Amino acid sequence: MSTASYSNSSGDEANKKAEAQNEESSHLLETNETNGAKYGSRQAVKIVKANATESANASPQDQENLLGNMVHTSTENKSRTLPQYVAALAAAGGAFAAGTLLGWTSPSENEITEGDAYSFDVNDEQFSWIGAFMTLGAAVVCIPIGFLINFIGRKWTMLLLVLPFVLGWALLIWAQNVVMMYIARFILGIAGGAFCVTAPMYTGEISQKDIRGTLGSFFQLMITIGILFVYGVGSGLNVFWMSIVCGLLPIIFGIIFFFMPESPTYLVSKNRSEAAIKSIQWLRGKEYDYAPEMEELHQIDREIREQEVNIWAALTRPVTIKAMSISLGLMFFQQVSGINAVIFYSAGIFTAAKTGINESMSTILIGVMQVVATFVSTLVVDKLGRRILLLASGIVMALSTTAIGVYFFLKDQNESQVENLGWLPVTSLCVFIIMFSIGFGPVPWLMMGELFATDIKGFAGSIAGTTNWVLAFIITKTFKNLTDGLGTGGTFWLFAGLTVVGIVFVFFIVPETKGKSLNEIQQELAGNRSVVEQSNGVQSKK
Repeated sequence: MSTASYSNSSGDEANKKAEAQNEESSHLLETNETNGAKYGSRQAVKIVKANATESANASPQDQENLLGNMVHTSTENKSRTLPQYVAALAAAGGAFAAGTLLGWTSPSENEITEGDAYSFDVNDEQFSWIGAFMTLGAAVVCIPIGFLINFIGRKWTMLLLVLPFVLGWALLIWAQNVVMMYIARFILGIAGGAFCVTAPMYTGEISQKDIRGTLGSFFQLMITIGILFVYGVGSGLNVFWMSIVCGLLPIIFGIIFFFMPESPTYLVSKNRSEAAIKSIQWLRGKEYDYAPEMEELHQIDREIREQEVNIWAALTRPVTIKAMSISLGLMFFQQVSGINAVIFYSAGIFTAAKTGINESMSTILIGVMQVVATFVSTLVVDKLGRRILLLASGIVMALSTTAIGVYFFLKDQNESQVENLGWLPVTSLCVFIIMFSIGFGPVPWLMMGELFATDIKGFAGSIAGTTNWVLAFIITKTFKNLTDGLGTGGTFWLFAGLTVVGIVFVFFIVPETKGKSLNEIQQELAGNRSVVEQSNGVQSKK
């Protein structure tokens, strides 16, 4: 009897222990599902589910071993975000350099056209072409850079761009004639335009999905900081020394970015798994369990290789067509919103309103507003989402350009009608710039790095970048013709109307990418919403 009692007691204890372990298995399953969702790894969820099923059917000793392995995986799947912020900011250093290129024309215009900057004369028409050649260079390089990105990688492409940056600034600083200035600005446009494609792509590939929006917004933030920087430097230095300072920035960027890792996505695509693991560990920390993320990257790479097609076939895939339509649409509505026109008229608006703010200070004020608003965007883009920012931005921008149009329409009819309305264009101008910098400024570039599959991302992103710069050139060069034909008020109303169309486009066409891995975004664009909904369901348990 004592033997039987002992056997029954041992059996009960074993059963209780097994139940407790099964319960712990379930808890670990839920925990690891959550981790898998957080880091964008569907493979992690599948592996843990398989382990949990195996654990439920295993002997107590085997269950203990399995649980040990799962606990090890769970405790090690801790990701650090600070290195990702460092890498994203380092990449955005190129955007800072590009920002100085964009802002250089504003503080230099008067000195150059008045003949004080160079030993040769530059008239207003020639100076307009000096500004426009930068956009042409950016438009020309975007497609070739897409191939270079996939050939030598994201990191080395950006480091290579330091050379045209330095060459362009050198030619501009020591230009002997207007043609040299055209060539210099064209080369600088090549460097700046290439960064607009490469940096968002790099940032999107190194980031966890829960902070990808914030890190992706660093690109536009650093462009606005670069513009503000050159405004400030230009107010205190002449064109020569301002250009020297701007020419040093790409060199500083190159030194810092040299120590950053290559994109794990690119390394996996080149069968460099060990290097990809080191890159992930640099970005996520040594305690992070890289296996699930590597498995997902390998799975995506295998799928791409199995379906490998030429560029044209990849571009004509339904999912690529949809992504391309969204990206090109966002780039189009960004440029036709009237941002260039608003900035062009900003100094005149401040002067007409009799604010007492001179032209130099008005440009600096605009730069500060852009920086502050873009910074706010980086804080909220992963909380509010891309669609909300685009919709709110578009609505307020349309109202602002409508108000500016009313002011100029009344002014053209009878200037005395607007003597007491100086506050209207100034307020509208400030609100427009703030809302543009929160939504339609950074989000199109951010989403360009999110929407495309890995095998077509370089080329498709290049097409989107080219479209943006071509539109910038067209609008910049035709703006005077528009104002001559429609009047200043009518031109701003045209921009307002196009922005309204952009709002409709965002509402019905643009998907929300907040909180989704790059693979989940592809699944949603392809119409496979079940995978995304399952992942979001797991994430909502937290």
